[in-house]
Amino acid sequence: MGAKAKVVVITGASAGIGKACAEAFARAGYRLALGARRLERLEEVRSTLAQLGAPEVLCVALDVRSEASIEAFAAAVEGRFIHVDLLLNNAGLASGLSSVASGQDVDWQAMIDTNLYGLLRVTRRFLTGMLKRGQGHIINMGSVAGFQTYANGAVYAATKHAVRAISGALRLELNGTAIRVSEIDPGMVETEFSLVRLQDKAKAKAVYSGMTPLSPDDIADCVLFAATRPAHVNIDHILVMPTAQASVYKTHREPT
Repeated sequence: MGAKAKVVVITGASAGIGKACAEAFARAGYRLALGARRLERLEEVRSTLAQLGAPEVLCVALDVRSEASIEAFAAAVEGRFIHVDLLLNNAGLASGLSSVASGQDVDWQAMIDTNLYGLLRVTRRFLTGMLKRGQGHIINMGSVAGFQTYANGAVYAATKHAVRAISGALRLELNGTAIRVSEIDPGMVETEFSLVRLQDKAKAKAVYSGMTPLSPDDIADCVLFAATRPAHVNIDHILVMPTAQASVYKTHREPT
């Protein structure tokens, strides 16, 4: 089956890395099933994705924190497409920047429900079909925070460590099938991520001051690379950082 017939499901596809990945897969001729809470943002990019080469684009509202929303999304995808070839678990967020001592339940719950439960439930829902077909590919969006921890980021790092654990366990559980499991682990990427976390445009912009961060397109390149390897090749994970970033707590910045 050629790439033009393949179907990719992308969660959190309305902006940032998810949107960039949708554009990359559109250029590669994939059919797209896109989910995000902001359906109007998805609809805004539909024509662009078609112009880039996607033969079919399905946009459906999706909140990965809700089992009912996941089920409605999956039902819509399955109603349009015979099967799903690739699932990109991209939806995720960081909420708040507090120590454990001063952390808020609402922030912790948002990260756990989105980054952990959301990923698990979406994976379970689409994995059923992949197992029946005996083929497929799951790509999870991780983070450098899944390898290193940092002050005031305990819960976010915990969820991304969990993504690594889930990806590793899935590879073991699916060994012997033709289903591949990959993980992309970015460092600093300039998206709405910091704005969502800090709720302040100036503070969010300052996160990337004096250095050149990764762009969403940089991550989309990694995702597409993993997705387009021959069937006998699995990219376990790609840890990708800006040149200026050596770790979660060491980034070189030029004077501004």
